[in-house]
Amino acid sequence: MKVLLVGGGGREHALAWALSGSGLLTKLWVAPGNAGIAEVAECVAIGAEDVPALVAFARERAVDLVVCGPEAPLTLGLADACAAAGLKCFGPSAAAAKLEGSKAFTREVATAAGVPGAEWAQFTEAEAARAYVRAKGAPIVVKADGLAAGKGVVVAATVAEAEQAITEIMEDKVHGAAGSTLLIEECLMGQEVSFFALCDGETALPMAAAQDHKRVGDGDTGPNTGGMGAYSPPPAFTPAIEAEVMDRIIRPTLAEMARRGTPFRGVLFAGLMLTEAGPKLIEFNVRFGDPECQVLMLRLQSDLLAALLAACDGELDRFALRWSAEAAMVVVMAARGYPGAYARGSVIEGLEQAAQVPGAQVFHAGTARDEQGHLVATGGRVLGVSATGATLRVARDAAYTAVDAVRWPGGFCRRDIGWRALEM
Repeated sequence: MKVLLVGGGGREHALAWALSGSGLLTKLWVAPGNAGIAEVAECVAIGAEDVPALVAFARERAVDLVVCGPEAPLTLGLADACAAAGLKCFGPSAAAAKLEGSKAFTREVATAAGVPGAEWAQFTEAEAARAYVRAKGAPIVVKADGLAAGKGVVVAATVAEAEQAITEIMEDKVHGAAGSTLLIEECLMGQEVSFFALCDGETALPMAAAQDHKRVGDGDTGPNTGGMGAYSPPPAFTPAIEAEVMDRIIRPTLAEMARRGTPFRGVLFAGLMLTEAGPKLIEFNVRFGDPECQVLMLRLQSDLLAALLAACDGELDRFALRWSAEAAMVVVMAARGYPGAYARGSVIEGLEQAAQVPGAQVFHAGTARDEQGHLVATGGRVLGVSATGATLRVARDAAYTAVDAVRWPGGFCRRDIGWRALEM
């Protein structure tokens, strides 16, 4: 099969790495890709959000399956455009992708489906949002309604912090149009978990869970980022909790989306809080997480391409996934200054030595080759240094041994990924 994978980050490198091992695959293109992806696939200079060019390329090359990595092309209608052109696409329609494109829409669907979650309110005026925060008190959660690259959520410890977030999102427009509508939500307490399920519109097949670290600094301090590391499986996410999540959150949502005439096909990513009252929904995403995808792909033993095809063809009720019992961890190496201003173009060395660490695998996110062939940083999150091991501690030690082999003065990472699970 000929496959076009859309995207160019660490998630897409992990997907390309997994797809390249499929016995069904004959050709893999990735648009636009990165320096690491170029080692396992042919990169194509088409932007991930250039839907017409992506569809035209897929038609010209007689691509059998388009796989979308990031959320933006899905909300722009990539799956719909593929369908109109007679192409098969793994990912939801634009109407179904509103589960990520609008947090208010997600809450409306979840409420209609009886999904347990936080108390919430929606605002289009900043002063009304501030009045609500003053009435409710803190801690409280402030969310931009639209897509904000994983940075549109502020967990405010004080009312003043929440009011500042409202000002920045709604009035200063730090996230652009994504902040025109705002959600204020109850701050749920517990452990946060990312859970993934493959969906074909009717059937949901559980995949696996992971825990990521959003804050930039050790001890979960500092501003939120797109994710500084992740591990799987999280010890707190037991088989009993997975069954409850499938029964009370995933399947009711799938049924509600079908009832609305917008069946969900693709991967449904549920951000969950494991509270004393049971698992509750924080938000939905409509694609694999980044960096969670990296650890999931390291643990997946089934043929990824076969699984994606089963989801596209409505055959998940006859499909099963196999997972390694080993643990996996990814440590994100980012450019100094991230998630604020950071420099591009610094040279990275030592990846060959890092890859020689037993169990290690380095996924690229923001990388390219310069004119001299040197590997250089081109983004904020640049590398996902990953490893597997018999236990999470073994995986952690291997990942950090690989991190220490990387020679990149312009980069940094957290040194405590997995700390909560390792203290349990």
